[in-house]
Amino acid sequence: MSTLTHSIAPVARRIRAYFAPVNRATGTPTLFDAAQNGRFALDVPPAPWIDLGWCENFRRSNNGAKNGIVALRTGAPSFTATQVRTEFEAAVQIEFTCWGKLQMALTCGSQQMNLLASNGSAPVAVPVQPGSTASSLLIGAAAPQFSVGDLVVVDLDYTGQTGYLGSGISGAYLLNSAEVNGDVNYIRRISLNVGRIASIQNGTLALESSLLAGDPVAGMQVSRLAGFVDREGSSFFQEWSALFVHEGEQGDRVIYHYPRLQTMQSAAETMETIAAPLERIKLAGAFRALPVIDSSDGERALCFRSYLPA
Repeated sequence: MSTLTHSIAPVARRIRAYFAPVNRATGTPTLFDAAQNGRFALDVPPAPWIDLGWCENFRRSNNGAKNGIVALRTGAPSFTATQVRTEFEAAVQIEFTCWGKLQMALTCGSQQMNLLASNGSAPVAVPVQPGSTASSLLIGAAAPQFSVGDLVVVDLDYTGQTGYLGSGISGAYLLNSAEVNGDVNYIRRISLNVGRIASIQNGTLALESSLLAGDPVAGMQVSRLAGFVDREGSSFFQEWSALFVHEGEQGDRVIYHYPRLQTMQSAAETMETIAAPLERIKLAGAFRALPVIDSSDGERALCFRSYLPA
């Protein structure tokens, strides 16, 4: 056997998922260079990749025997002169073992929204003051309206914008401003710029992790959240760049990089019995890969699989 190969296949317990935004307006994905960053610490992914935790039942496919590779025959009797590719499709399925804003958004199949907490009649939005950062929100005298542990969303007022909306990562596409009935909170309803309050001191909300959109800009306001809601049946497709990492028991690593993934099924769950009658509910996601052009040679690609030997 060649010294360049191992006699044992990679052995891994679980797979870990990382997602990053695609710029929907320009169609620009987040790319990953396994040669430079393939050995990153699993708990500290390189920016802007977001750790979505360990996952189960990872399955990927390329349409099997119908993957579009056909023989080009010639002669009598005919024989295969060469092969050509007529079509190709790639898909990946996964189950998230933890629930959160991003896991729900990725698996809902369409638009995913925030449930804005209200004071009884309307959602409350508090201006974010200058000097705030992605993990520290200055709100001054309004701080008593919030509590440690609250989920909050930070984004702009809706003032008639159309197209892809939401700071940092697009959460919706709006064709006509008349469709939202002048709701000033509309962008905060669909925004993925969400965090959880870790502490409150001197009029400042400290967040457990940095906001996806970075430091707040002028005009942003913060609202408290009651939760999240999936809305099946609408026309918006979530699209993300994705990394899936198998950490091998022998120190090797297998990485799948999908530059562009769109959800391809509506919201679904799977049930796992822990100890009857208790069942764990897992978010089931299925995604279809969209093509990108590899800048190294101009070839079209759907997925990059990298193997880093021990």
